[in-house]
Amino acid sequence: MKRIIWLAIATALTAIFYYLSRFWTHRFWDRDGLFGFKELRPQGGLLDSWLRGTQLQPFELLIWAVGVFILLTWVQNIYDLTNRSE
Repeated sequence: MKRIIWLAIATALTAIFYYLSRFWTHRFWDRDGLFGFKELRPQGGLLDSWLRGTQLQPFELLIWAVGVFILLTWVQNIYDLTNRSE
């Protein structure tokens, strides 16, 4: 049962990271945004839109990659802590 839960968490995180990146190309909802939130636009690339107008915008891909690495490392540490064999 734990493996199914962790697999679901990993799948959800993958979808979220993919949606935040510039590589999202799917349009599953209309232009009004997901659940009516204009910030959740259908074409993804949210990190780029959040950084637009700042000096960090050219480093969007690097920020995304470092953020994904840090968050996945954190999730792996939590997984290791919860699945210690005694």
